[in-house]
Amino acid sequence: MTPSVAPRALANLEDEVGDGVVEDDFKPLTAAQAQTWRQQTPLMSIWAIVWGQLATGCLVAMAAWLVTGKPAMGWSAGYGAIAVVVPAALFARGVTGKLARAIPGAAMAGFFVWELVKIVVTVALLFAAPRLVPELNWLALLVGFVVTMKVVWVALMFRTQRQRTA
Repeated sequence: MTPSVAPRALANLEDEVGDGVVEDDFKPLTAAQAQTWRQQTPLMSIWAIVWGQLATGCLVAMAAWLVTGKPAMGWSAGYGAIAVVVPAALFARGVTGKLARAIPGAAMAGFFVWELVKIVVTVALLFAAPRLVPELNWLALLVGFVVTMKVVWVALMFRTQRQRTA
């Protein structure tokens, strides 16, 4: 920005902001509206997503094995899926535990703790892969890992489509 343009841009910004009072279209829901919204927007089970990831990981591993004819490719893709499913299951168990339901503050802190645990376990599993999977193929592992991880987005997409049709 040139020096002559900066003051004009600032003046325009001040005109838009005005005296600092922002009129907002936000209106809180009434109790009845909130209840209606909850009924129309059912929660998605985190365990359904974990089971979907497990099923997808198994399918990817079998497909890798059948397409290439090499068992090592299937094991590599399967291990990539395991590197997603095991940490996701730990996370799901942690955030749906008794403590998370009992104390709202603990639920928020627990979310971050269990997310950190998930990341650490994922990295540890990936570092252990060369020792645990004979004839490891990193490309197959990566395919299994990424496809299994993307199940969350597919589940969200289907949920959104179900809500539109309902």
